[in-house]
Amino acid sequence: MDSFHSHSQFTGHVVAIPYPGRGHINPMLNLCKLILKKRQSILISFILTEEWHGFISSAVSEPNIRYRVIPNNTIPSEIGRANDFQGFIAAVMSKMEGPVETLLGQLEPPAPCVIIFDAYLPWIVDLANRMNIPAASFWPMSATVFSIIRQHQALTVNGHFPFPPKQLDAEQGEKQVNYIPGVPFIRVADLPRDPFGIEGRKILKKVMDGILMVSSKSQYLLLTSFYELESKVIDSLKKELLPLPIYCVGPTIPYFSSTTKEFGFQTITNGHQKTDYISWLDAQPESSVLYISQGSFLSASNEQLVEVIAGVHDSGVNFLWVARADQGSLPCDVAKLRNGRGDKGLVVPWCDQMKVLGHPSIGGFWSHCGWNSTKESAYAGVPVLSFPISWDQFTNSKKIVQDWKIGWKVKKRDYSSIVMREEISKLLRRFMNSECDEVKEMRGRAREIQDICRKETAEDGYADLEIKAFINNIFN
Repeated sequence: MDSFHSHSQFTGHVVAIPYPGRGHINPMLNLCKLILKKRQSILISFILTEEWHGFISSAVSEPNIRYRVIPNNTIPSEIGRANDFQGFIAAVMSKMEGPVETLLGQLEPPAPCVIIFDAYLPWIVDLANRMNIPAASFWPMSATVFSIIRQHQALTVNGHFPFPPKQLDAEQGEKQVNYIPGVPFIRVADLPRDPFGIEGRKILKKVMDGILMVSSKSQYLLLTSFYELESKVIDSLKKELLPLPIYCVGPTIPYFSSTTKEFGFQTITNGHQKTDYISWLDAQPESSVLYISQGSFLSASNEQLVEVIAGVHDSGVNFLWVARADQGSLPCDVAKLRNGRGDKGLVVPWCDQMKVLGHPSIGGFWSHCGWNSTKESAYAGVPVLSFPISWDQFTNSKKIVQDWKIGWKVKKRDYSSIVMREEISKLLRRFMNSECDEVKEMRGRAREIQDICRKETAEDGYADLEIKAFINNIFN
């Protein structure tokens, strides 16, 4: 028995099934822990691949969470998906269902009250319906992106590229889209960009059609956002999708503890050992360090990264850089940044991002603008240097820079392929200049956004009440 509870002591059973990627598993795991904080007698069965179980089983231990494991030979490894993203998606769509159905048939009592599933696994809807279990679609991106995807046919008809290619010319990119419910004017360049290319369009269409199916077959939709920062589009979706219950359950990121400034929740480390980067940050002046992270999966080209490395070096700014080990030889090149810079820079393979963003020495965040990083920077009140690479990151970048006004774009010219080191160096010196009036204004705005985020996630804040309402709905 691996729990403090016997079966008879559980008052409900939730099944959680994330898409097998860090940016999907972390937020769903955080939601499960938030649910347990509200109702501690619930059993949660968390289904994930054997590879991911190895990453998190020792790092994340909760007596009411039971991990159910899909064998590694079901789909390609997380590490390998960067080399064959299309093959990885195809396997997730076609090979996971059988093992998941087997696991669902083997679950211990009580019977599941709901399956919370990542919207990138749309086949779970039919599986849940066959088993007569209510299905709650967990949307891991912004409500804005969800609304855009729902309009992909209209975007096609209007010649606005439902999912533009990564490379756009200026004429294509500057076209204005003004008919997406709840979304203000947005350029084609700021729509989610196609991560596959022409050869992967069939897979992309299958993914999108599956996501749209959510609104017709799911019993619930869970949005992972701050309501006040996306209120118009969330209200619009609630009207459009009636009578589907929609809950905006908050950012599903690890919140800070207000008393200790420590994480409330742990995150997945992929086996990396912790480096003493916090002690290094403690020794730096307030708001003096640029935190750099290009995300956990997709990366800029090697050619662009070479320019980024040189630009950071030449700028002279203090930096903490997370350089993933799976980027070929580039982490070694990044590590060379410290040469001749003394203690002005630190390179690590992994860090506790929320803990870093909440550190007083951090003055800015160079980010790819994944949705989790976007929410974490807003919650921490840290200005962002936006450097989107693919998919929803372009839409998130637009939110950061234009809507929330808490960041600048690295690539001012959306249609140039490479930003050169001279431009990067000049930008970084200005972005990290605490005496610059524009920077002062941006940091003040970031603190205002932070206050909004903290209020929403506080006791009886909007997100807290929405999670309670969802729990009451599924268990009453």
